[in-house]
Formats: sequence, structure tokens, C-alpha cells
Amino acid sequence: MIDTAMLMAAGLGKRMRPLTATRPKPLVKVAGKPLMDHALDRLAAGGIRKVVVNVHYLADTVEAHLAAHHNGMRIAISDERGKLLETGGGLIHAKEQLGDAPFFCANSDNLWIDGPQETLGMMRKLWNPERMDALLLLVPLARAHCHRGPGDFHMDAKGRLTRRRTAHVAPFVFTGVQIMSPSLLVDPPSDVFSTNVFWNRAIEAGRLYGVSHQGLWFDVGTPQAIPVVETMLAHG
Repeated sequence: MIDTAMLMAAGLGKRMRPLTATRPKPLVKVAGKPLMDHALDRLAAGGIRKVVVNVHYLADTVEAHLAAHHNGMRIAISDERGKLLETGGGLIHAKEQLGDAPFFCANSDNLWIDGPQETLGMMRKLWNPERMDALLLLVPLARAHCHRGPGDFHMDAKGRLTRRRTAHVAPFVFTGVQIMSPSLLVDPPSDVFSTNVFWNRAIEAGRLYGVSHQGLWFDVGTPQAIPVVETMLAHG
């Protein structure tokens, strides 16, 4: 049972301006609820009992909100007030709080809806620590709503992932949700770095895997995306 998760909530939200001029991006509302709450609700429904949340921009506001929203989960704060560490550095900073067992990691600015199966439960069933260092939840590029990128990964028949080649299109987009082994969180190249460093190591070892999401997924990265997402949600 993987029941711990890291929720990434420390970013500056530059693409979401002007909405983030006075509030952190995780507290921007979509369909009447802050983005962070959508993620926390999905984590709670998926059996997560402990969530580590990293904070930086308007950190006091995020902490005050979290104090009132827990859904029975224990919430711990990974404080990055002094320096924004990016995703990889944030994971290293929270390493002791995450413990020595595999954990989920999710971004707070992506919104997902379960398909035929509950998403986190499906990922747990597929997780195999003997073969995997990370298992990424992917969505086909054609169903990556509000996402403008060319895709992130190719996936073979066994689920192993490779990177999109430069100037090409890849069929799968990373949703912001993954299971990670704590064995990846070693030898940081600096204080500030991306999770891509860990993924590249796993790819070289043939241990980065993916699974295709069967539900809905939305990249809520800009103010323009919000009404599109709300309309789609309202119409099922």
C-alpha cells in the first residue's frame, strides 16, 4: 500500500498571471474549487493518508488553506520559503518527510478525473519495484486538454519510456502524477534542479515506466484554460 504523496505547490505561477499577482497558483479556483483542493480530493479518494506539500510563493496563504482542508489526511509542509528549489530540488528537500518507501508525487496545477478505474489504485497494481524506479501517469497527446506542447514520451509495449526526440512529436504527455522510488532521490546535481535529472537516470537504466490515463486530464496553466476546463466539466 503506497499511502504517502508529495504535492508540488511551490511554483511562482508566472503563466497564470494576473490571477497569481495576489494569490498562489494552487489556490486559483476552477469550477468553484481551488486547484489544490481538486488534487487533494483525488489523493484522498485514492487512499493517501499523508501528503507532503512544498511551499514558497505566498507560503503563509497556502499553509492557512491547508490547515482547513485535509480530508482525514495528515499534511506536512516542506518549507522552501528561503529558496525555490524546482521539482527535483523540492523532492530532495522533502526526502526525510517522504520516508523510505515508494510514494506518489502530483502537481497541483493539473486536474484529472478518474476513468473506469480509480487512478491511484490502478497505478499501485502496476507498480513493480523490481523493474521500476518511477511509474508515470501519461495521457495521449490527442486527449491532453488545454496542453500546447508536442508531447513528452514514447512508450513501448512493456510500458518503458523514452524521450521525445528534438523537433518531433511524442504520443504521450506527462500528467504530473507519478509513483517514485526513494532510491532515485540521491546524488543531486545542485540545490535547484528538475525531476528530469531523476527520469534521465531511470531511462538510462531501463527503469522509467508509464501507464496511459483512461479518464480526463486538463493542463490548467493559464487563465485562458480555466473557462475551457469549466465548460468541459459542466458538460461531462
